[in-house]
Amino acid sequence: MTKHREIPPLNPRKLPSQRRSANTVETILEAAARILETDGLAACSTNAVAQRAGVSIGSLYQYFPNRDALTVALIERETTQLLDDVQHVHQHDDALARIRALVQASVAHQLRRPELARIIDFEERRLPLQERHERVANVILTELIAALTLPSAPWVCADVLQTAQDLLAMAHGMIDAAGERGETDAVSLEGRVMRALLGFLCG
Repeated sequence: MTKHREIPPLNPRKLPSQRRSANTVETILEAAARILETDGLAACSTNAVAQRAGVSIGSLYQYFPNRDALTVALIERETTQLLDDVQHVHQHDDALARIRALVQASVAHQLRRPELARIIDFEERRLPLQERHERVANVILTELIAALTLPSAPWVCADVLQTAQDLLAMAHGMIDAAGERGETDAVSLEGRVMRALLGFLCG
């Protein structure tokens, strides 16, 4: 009989209910982030994170049963910042400005802490996080559809959903590739992504 590899638990053991415990969790997550940025994935053990955070390994295990659960929590923290930025695109009534704001949010997510983002991208592909990935993509897709259908849009889309999906795939591919190459110039990347999207829309 073939033995199936057990997937380790990816959810926190418990959620912080008080400010002090929330601060402890944030300290642990930031310690993990800094180890990933400076020393890489191989160095990011739970013991190393606890030591960098200045907490006991027992305190870390109160919240995170293993390194993968810690990584998932770190991914969620970084993704929350992206989704917060995406929420603000509604301040733009102009279609082009709204798409640009979505591009800026995505580029900032990748380049704010580029080495961390690169490792997180790798871990997202390794861990069973497809449902979370689809949830985030759907939020951005919904905003793209809204932007494409604004009265100020200087284009006509025969199939708005397909167009939005293509734009998302193009932007995602360009931004991820830039992260893998170690790019740090956000303005340059934003400009290239916008030119590609507008060329697709208006070509």
